[in-house]
Amino acid sequence: MHGSGLELTLVFLLAAVIAVPVFKRFGLGAVLAYLVAGVVLGPDGLALVRDADRILDAAEIGVVMMLFVIGLELSPARLRVMRKPVFGAGGLQVMLSALVLGGVALLFEHHWKTALVIGLGLALSSTAVSLQLLSEHKELTTEHGRLGFAILLFQDLVAIPLLAAIPLLGGAKNETLTWTMVLHAIGAVTIVIIGGRLLLRHLFRIVARTRMPEVFTATALLVVLGIAWFMQLADLSAGLGAFLAGVLLSDSEFRHELESQIDPFKGLLLGLFFIAVGMDIDLDAVVKQPELITAGVLILLTVKFTLLFCVGRWPGRLDPRGALMLAGTLWLGGEFAFVVFSEAARVRLMDPELRNQLTAIVGISMALTPVLLLGLHRLPARVRRSGPATRAFDDIPDEQPKVLIAGMGRFGQIVARLLTAQRIPFVALENSSETVDTLRRFGNIRLYYGDPTRPDLLRSAGAQHVKVFVVAMDDPDTNIKATRLIRRMFPEARVLARARNRQHAWRLMDLSAEAYRETLGSSLEMAQQVLVELGMPPETAAEHTRRFRQHDESLMRAQYLVYDDDVAVIQTARDAISDLEKLFEADAIGEDVPPPAR
Repeated sequence: MHGSGLELTLVFLLAAVIAVPVFKRFGLGAVLAYLVAGVVLGPDGLALVRDADRILDAAEIGVVMMLFVIGLELSPARLRVMRKPVFGAGGLQVMLSALVLGGVALLFEHHWKTALVIGLGLALSSTAVSLQLLSEHKELTTEHGRLGFAILLFQDLVAIPLLAAIPLLGGAKNETLTWTMVLHAIGAVTIVIIGGRLLLRHLFRIVARTRMPEVFTATALLVVLGIAWFMQLADLSAGLGAFLAGVLLSDSEFRHELESQIDPFKGLLLGLFFIAVGMDIDLDAVVKQPELITAGVLILLTVKFTLLFCVGRWPGRLDPRGALMLAGTLWLGGEFAFVVFSEAARVRLMDPELRNQLTAIVGISMALTPVLLLGLHRLPARVRRSGPATRAFDDIPDEQPKVLIAGMGRFGQIVARLLTAQRIPFVALENSSETVDTLRRFGNIRLYYGDPTRPDLLRSAGAQHVKVFVVAMDDPDTNIKATRLIRRMFPEARVLARARNRQHAWRLMDLSAEAYRETLGSSLEMAQQVLVELGMPPETAAEHTRRFRQHDESLMRAQYLVYDDDVAVIQTARDAISDLEKLFEADAIGEDVPPPAR
């Protein structure tokens, strides 16, 4: 195709819209769908796109975005909590897999630097496919699911220095790696870390005060792409710069807002990257050597399955079935391998033919894994659980609180303080950057800047795991909007919402939320104290207050049934006044009066 950029864009979007749903329907994953779409569109397919290299260069921005989001998720606090399974089991799996697979590459007489990149690239598993499989089988919270997540986390970590080292290895393939080159790289990384630590948070605070989402999005893209460009100037990987920027902002109040802003760009551009990789595959070269590709897939799956099973048994201390499930979920190649091999081919650490062969091996392993895992799931009756019931990493605290507070004004702060006093973990979202800045000075709470009425932000904050939502924004319309969104996205969740008045409470009740009028409790406490100051015994004043509250809540529920009819609301209010007078007259003479009719 030699058409305009608009025509190319339409072709790519159409390919993604068709391929991804079809492949997901068969449990094969989006990454493989993009690769196959690229092969179909490329020179060896329908030849709709011929200049794959130019598109691949532009699509690498998607990889940069992916590494930034990974950096946002890898906060130092999270790594500190999970350090044993991440660096123990994860480090052992990557090291052993790289040694064995790299050794196999050496047997094929590849240069040691090329063999190193092949071994490390094939040691990585697909985070997207593996987590999707664990989620589909409801195994994310199982023993092998947690260990698998820790191993994938380490793989994401080790991919960053690997990408950073590839340009150095490629540039030094025919020369010695000098101290000058190393110091040059260290200096560039130091500038990014120190400069980012001093400037990034202040920059986003200033932008957040504008309350203009498009400016915040533009700033996020500018920071990510700007740091990536600076690292390229230093002859390092652009992805390394994006990853460092993400890590620097991972424990900031803007983490979830940034993730929600970048994620759509990341998804589209990353899909374009995998399509471009598929277009660049030389199918003729692959078809000429089917025995080599088949042998490569068998070696990859066999080596990783064996090593993962051993890691699962020790140091993971899984029972035999858990170790089998771990191995069967993570034995495939990963999307990072495509990035690693493309980068290695770019700096001439490997030739395009070898890159095509490795890409085919990884892609086939990703396609086979969902099918092979189904077979493993039929083995539990024969493989009995054994071994200890608990292990060291079972004490890892849940990183997904069950309470989300939307709005941290005076109302939400009181709820948050009580939860903190009871050591109940929660996550809070606040749309005012000034409030976030102020509250974060008083303690290490999970409070983030962002708009709770945005579905992507709720997902980024882990709302799918939340059981109780506290909607505490001051503005009634925003409050209603957030409640409606939460109810639509998570219909089974419990929603407790702040209500300014009766009309607001009735609208919240329409959404099956439990409304709490913001001034009712404090007003009744003051009224009770007034009665005491006038000479009424405290016990009697407390009982009168309790009965008044019960009566008022009954009236509100009665009026809720007719609140869209002004005449009926007025009549129920008049009836309630009469009932209330009878109630207190009965109190004075010690009689019982039935509750008001509803």
